[in-house]
Amino acid sequence: MGQGKYTAHIAVVASAVGLSLAVWGAAALLDGEAAANMGDAPTSQGPAGKPGEPAKVPPRKVPESIAHAAEAGGTAVNITIDDGPDPRWTPEMLDILKENGVKAVFCMIGPQAQQHPALVKRVVAEGHRLCDHTMTHDTTMDKKSVAYQKRQILDAKRLIENAAGGAKVEYYRAPGGAFTPDSRKIAAAVGMRPLGWNVDTKDFEQPGTAAIVQTVKNELSNGPTILFHDGGGDRSQSVAALRQVLPWLKQNGHTFSFPVITTP
Repeated sequence: MGQGKYTAHIAVVASAVGLSLAVWGAAALLDGEAAANMGDAPTSQGPAGKPGEPAKVPPRKVPESIAHAAEAGGTAVNITIDDGPDPRWTPEMLDILKENGVKAVFCMIGPQAQQHPALVKRVVAEGHRLCDHTMTHDTTMDKKSVAYQKRQILDAKRLIENAAGGAKVEYYRAPGGAFTPDSRKIAAAVGMRPLGWNVDTKDFEQPGTAAIVQTVKNELSNGPTILFHDGGGDRSQSVAALRQVLPWLKQNGHTFSFPVITTP
């Protein structure tokens, strides 16, 4: 083949290949648009352009203020249970809640959740909500650095959600109420509403079942969110008190709800 014919032949081949690549690229683009329209968009690429990394969904926006109110309003109350999960006491509390048709918020310690994933999954499966109660329940964390607070909160969130099989942690409760503007901001930034309480049953101090029940009756006028414990020690009095309190609340016209998340 002569030099002129050889050059012309190469040009034709290159033109054909270029056209094929252009057609292929257009088809791929259309396929991507079609998938997106069908709700099955192609996986996004990461910073390095590597496929296979799912697009990150930003956390929902929640207020940084501390929640106390009940979503249902009216006479509804919120049952919140701290310091678990515990293999002895959490199942008993779950049984009582189920018997009474009540849902609660379980404020969990990160390593406890990691150690008892089956309990965390049961909490979620039975319709309760999860709350981050930090890694070590440090009641002095309001006096610690912002970096320390961030580790306590975010590490616990990760452990709880891993134990739950992906269910989201919806609240953050500071140990002993040791909230700071920084800790509330850290929690809210990842979609966890800071959660307070109105009725401290003092069950952690083991004052006796009757005293715990009476505290609920005396302090319910303070607001709807009631604090119990299922971890951190012998919670037999807490279990017995919960068994009495739930029917009493129903008999006195109260319904049950969850604390607000997205409203102030």
